Amino acid sequence: MSSMMSHKIKRIFVYIGIAVAAVLLTVGACWVAVDTNASGRVYDDVGQVPAMRYGLLLGTSPVTPRGTHNINFDTRIKAAAELYHAGKVQYIIASGGDYRRDDRGNAVRYGCDEPRRMQRALIAAGVDSTHIILDYEGTRTLYSVAKARRVYGLDSVLLISQEYHNRRAIWQADHYGLYAVGYNAAHSSERGNIIRNTLRETLARVKLYIDLWFGAEPQFVAAANHK
Repeated sequence: MSSMMSHKIKRIFVYIGIAVAAVLLTVGACWVAVDTNASGRVYDDVGQVPAMRYGLLLGTSPVTPRGTHNINFDTRIKAAAELYHAGKVQYIIASGGDYRRDDRGNAVRYGCDEPRRMQRALIAAGVDSTHIILDYEGTRTLYSVAKARRVYGLDSVLLISQEYHNRRAIWQADHYGLYAVGYNAAHSSERGNIIRNTLRETLARVKLYIDLWFGAEPQFVAAANHK
């Protein structure tokens, strides 16, 4: 191998190293910024949570895309019910999407109507059905938060999800001028779930900044229907 070729290869590896380092620094900066911003606004103890009129239950399905039971669904419902029975929220917005069919109208295996399933679970946990609001435009956290502010006209909201999710949602709420705190639902302790959720959240936090940089703005079609 000629010295010129060897030099070119070294330069390529240097560029790759710089690119990888830049990506890692960007990801790390996004993660730290989101965590720092939510400092003091996420709670594990229901007794310490400030009372608000509305809770925003961020959507998830009781069944994973692999067809297994989703523990995070159970713990979010439990957390929402705890807040309701403790008098910390009066109404719960169950925000998610209807994933029973794809864009072509074909049935989706393990797909579900998230708001309806959350509603049923909340009622089973003792939440008054008239105090549950169904939001079908919460297909992304960004949309759930933006709609709470722009359509429902809320000034403050109590987010209900796992801690990592609450922290990101607080950042998005701040962007829309919505004051938010989060009550942390327990998360799955299964190693595979922890790895998947961490990877997903890492990408989601980077996507959060991409949305803000490029001015991603959700459009809503459903009118406000709240108490």
